[in-house]
Amino acid sequence: MTATRHAAVAGSFYPDDPTELRAVVDAYLEDAGRHAGAGLAPKALIVPHAGFIYSGPVAARAYAALRSLDRHIERVVLVGPSHFAYIRGLAVPTVERFETPLGPVPLDRDAIESLRALPQVTVDDAPHRREHSLEVQLPFLQCTLGDFRLMPLAVGESTPAEVAGVLEMVWGGAETLIVISSDLSHYHDYYDAQALDRATADAIESGDIAHLNGEGACGFLGIAGLLTRCGALGLRLDRLDLRNSGDTAGPKAQVVGYGAWATQS
Repeated sequence: MTATRHAAVAGSFYPDDPTELRAVVDAYLEDAGRHAGAGLAPKALIVPHAGFIYSGPVAARAYAALRSLDRHIERVVLVGPSHFAYIRGLAVPTVERFETPLGPVPLDRDAIESLRALPQVTVDDAPHRREHSLEVQLPFLQCTLGDFRLMPLAVGESTPAEVAGVLEMVWGGAETLIVISSDLSHYHDYYDAQALDRATADAIESGDIAHLNGEGACGFLGIAGLLTRCGALGLRLDRLDLRNSGDTAGPKAQVVGYGAWATQS
């Protein structure tokens, strides 16, 4: 058993040189910081997870808000879909740390162990080994937060209530940030994608989990779980950005949609 989950998509989804990677992330954050919303104090974020050239500018709109926080975030609960391994429920890993070119990120093992009491949580490294939906968030978190402990959760066949139950257990206070990783529609033409993504955005912003599905967002279960939890607390998610790969990089014949949202603590 290894103690470290090594980077799987460095050099493909984002630069594998640490100096270049930090410069790229800082440039995205600096540009995003010029927009309204950068001064928020979010408790939870929804961010995309494609290659940085495609989704980095959109993700940065959410992460830029973290740079001006007047609180210290000690723990990040990171939730994303399992693209490569089938799992029932949500999977946590056994490793001690996740690593990127910017260095290691320690896992909150005590909190992870506490989740094993929930029937929907399994311990399985396989879903995490190749999963990019979680990994690509780490350089942004490292550049904005510095030191923090990570709780990575890969979501498989599950329900919004099961995800919400996990989030309730780890919600914490001002020391904990919740990050939900999801892209939006996949491989439609530019204008069809815009319509589909607007419908998904409307569902997110109205808390309408019944109209979220895998066609509209690959991480819809994580989003729906967050919306369920936010609904119980009277919190709302506000849109920070909504674009697609035709806006950021690449052709418009087949695009992938990206959105960024934040809620207040």
